[in-house]
Order: sequence, then C-alpha cells, then structure tokens
Amino acid sequence: MFKKYDAYKDSGIDWIGKIPASWDVKRLKAPLAERNEKNDPIKTDFILSLTMHQGVIPQSEKTGGGNKPKEDLTAYKLARPNDIVLNSMNVIVGSVGLSKYFGVVSPVYYMLYARDGAHTNIGYYNYIFQSQAFQKNLGRLGTGILIKKSETSGKLNTIRMKISMDDLNNELLPIPSFFEQNQIVEFLNQKTSEIDQAIAIKEQQIALLNERKQIVIQKAVTQGLNPNVAMKDSSVEWIGQIPEHWKIVTKLKFISSLKGRQGWQGLKADEYIDEGPFVVSSAHFDGLNIEWHKCPHVSKERYEMDAHIQLKVGDILLMKDGAKMGKLAFVSNLPDLACLNSHLLLIRSLKKADKYFFDAKYMLYFMLSGKFQDYVQVKGTGTTFMGISQESIGNFPLALPSFEEQIEIASFLDQKLSEFDCGKELLLSQIEKLKEYKTTLINDAVTGKIKVA
Repeated sequence: MFKKYDAYKDSGIDWIGKIPASWDVKRLKAPLAERNEKNDPIKTDFILSLTMHQGVIPQSEKTGGGNKPKEDLTAYKLARPNDIVLNSMNVIVGSVGLSKYFGVVSPVYYMLYARDGAHTNIGYYNYIFQSQAFQKNLGRLGTGILIKKSETSGKLNTIRMKISMDDLNNELLPIPSFFEQNQIVEFLNQKTSEIDQAIAIKEQQIALLNERKQIVIQKAVTQGLNPNVAMKDSSVEWIGQIPEHWKIVTKLKFISSLKGRQGWQGLKADEYIDEGPFVVSSAHFDGLNIEWHKCPHVSKERYEMDAHIQLKVGDILLMKDGAKMGKLAFVSNLPDLACLNSHLLLIRSLKKADKYFFDAKYMLYFMLSGKFQDYVQVKGTGTTFMGISQESIGNFPLALPSFEEQIEIASFLDQKLSEFDCGKELLLSQIEKLKEYKTTLINDAVTGKIKVA
C-alpha cells in the first residue's frame, strides 16, 4: 500500500482530479517547448522509428512492417537525446517515447524538450504522456473519428486522429517540484521495469508452451501414441519414418475434396446483407474457431451458386495465400448456412465404400504439425504476395494410421491441447493484470494520487 500526501486540492481538470496541495497546474508550453528542426541541410541520415511497445528505436531495428522511409531526408525532422517524441496522428493511443538518440523522424512527429533542463525532469512529462487517463483526455482534441464500426464485420476500428501542436501547448498538466519529479521518475523507472520483466517472463512461458504444444502434435500425428512402436521408412522424403503398422501412403488429393471460391465468382462486398447465409474468410478465424457474429451474409441465391464451397460441420479451412498462409480453422458448429470466401481452401474427407479416409479432427491436427506447415511455406510462390496452389496442397504426401487410431490420436490431442490452452489463458490473464497495474501506477504517480518518496 502506497502513502498519500498530507493534503490535496482540486486541480480543476477532469482527467487529473485532486492533486497534492503543494503541486501546481500549468499549460504544457510552460515546462516544454517544441523542437521543430528540419534536416535541411542534412545533419544526419540516422532514421528513427516510434513504436507502441519499444518507444523510440533505430529504424533498422523495427519489425512488423510499417511505412517505408522517404528517400529525401531533408523532409524529416531532427530528434535529439531526451526529446519526447510523439506521433501527432497516434498520441491518443500511446504512440510516444523518450529518445536516447540523435536522428531524424517522420514529419508528422512532434519533439518536445525541457525549457529549463536544470529544473525539469523530462522523464516525468514522458510518463504523463504514457498515462492512459491523459491519452483519453487528448481524444477530444483529435480531428477525425476515433472509433468506427465496420459495416461488414461489425469490428471496431481505430482511426488515426491528428492533434495540433497549438492544442497540445494549451493542455494543463500537474507540476510537482523538481525534487518530486526526480523521485517519481526514479520510482516509475524501477517499477515499470520490474513489471515489464515479469511480463517478458510470462511471454517466454507462453512461447515455451506453444513450442511444447507443437512437439506433442508433431509426435502424435507422425508416430502415434505408443512410444515403443516399431518404425519403418516410408520412402517419402516429406514423411520420413512412420510406425510399422501404418499402411496408407498417399497424396492428400486422393483422399479429400479440395475446393475454393474461384475468383470470388463475381462476389463483391457491396452484395453483403444483414441476414442470410454466412460468408467466411480468414479475418473471421479466432484460433481454430470461426467468429460467426463477425461474418457478413449473402443471399440464398449466392450461397446456392456453388455446392462445393457450402460448409459442413467437420470441414477444415486453410488460408492459401497472404501473410498468414497456412492458417487453419475448423468448422465445429454451423449456426446457419455458410459458404467460403476467396483465399480459403475447403478440405473434406472423401469416402470409399461408405467409409471416410480420415477423421477430420486428426487431419486438422496433422495440418497444424510442422511437417505440413513447412511444406506450405516451401511450396508457396510469389514475391510480395505469397500463395500456395490447390495443386500443391493436393500433392502433399502423407501416411495414415487406421481410422480408429486416428480418432484415438485426435481425442488424445483434444485433451492435451486443452491443457496447454488453459495454461496459456492463465498466463495471458496474468499479463493483462500486470499491464493494468502498470497503467494504474503511472497514472497515480504522475497525478500525485500516491506519494512515492
């Protein structure tokens, strides 16, 4: 439990509320000034990037894509060590950080520095910008729409909102003494570092769980459940060794129906309606499940155009191109009629003498294994947009145990993966609570709700 200050007063500002009686309230432009230095003539070619989780980093260390740097570096602004760098388009969602570098940044960024460096701890004001209460408060200044509901999926999308420097300059901030600023920064540096380390450990534990989950799947679908079973060479490179009693070595196209929507068949987004058969795309995958409430709908006539892509319980759906090529979903339930959108492949077992070649759940787990996923990546073609052909998927070689053993393996994996998922959910819940605690700690410290000295 943290201490409180002896006396408080009303700050007169909604997002702050009460502050310690000894603190002041001033406009942002009192302690901070904008650094608006152009890189013209060029003073440096060291490009910096601002990320939501890492703050200000060299562009070369950025992962996950984003805008490419401009070739004309004279269009950039300079950022110096101890500048608060914030994205004028995304500051309301926490796109802000304290720079350790001298470099250049996007023209849409603002740089703030302490007017009186000897009596201002810039780190304190950086933490104010990290406060979600302050970020939410800034939302009223943005030009544009913050949240917009998608007409097709129903998802809430964040829209970039620009905040002017003039508006930022006039924002009121809580101002403790220089001594207290130093104490708050020292306290938050230590506490947020401890929280971040705890989160990193739990994320590593999740990664280890995912690795272990993959190992269990791979072993079960390629070797069966008996660790003492005799093995034999399948004579197929992609398959390797298999249990001696497994007889069927074949290609996927000989035992399954592989169907996809050909060129959308003229289907356009403006044909989507509020009711009717569902249209499923990879955007509606949630793990291996389908988020039916987010799927758009089409007319019954559209649904009936192609019986091959009408979904049934037990169907496996594979994303055959794009950044998430190889991603899978399983049709475990059908709330209504449903069909496939483009970019997906429907996989369903064929029959021989009224007997299915494979259990759908077993095949789903096989396709989650490293053997199949590696095959997808190797056989994928394209430069900027990777994709794997239906023919390549059909030519995947595999060995199958008996149908009864497939069911046994699938049942085993259902249980084991449920245990893994429970462990993962617990870790994710703990991470969320740590993040919430970090958010509360920052807000309470910078507004004086707690006394950290």
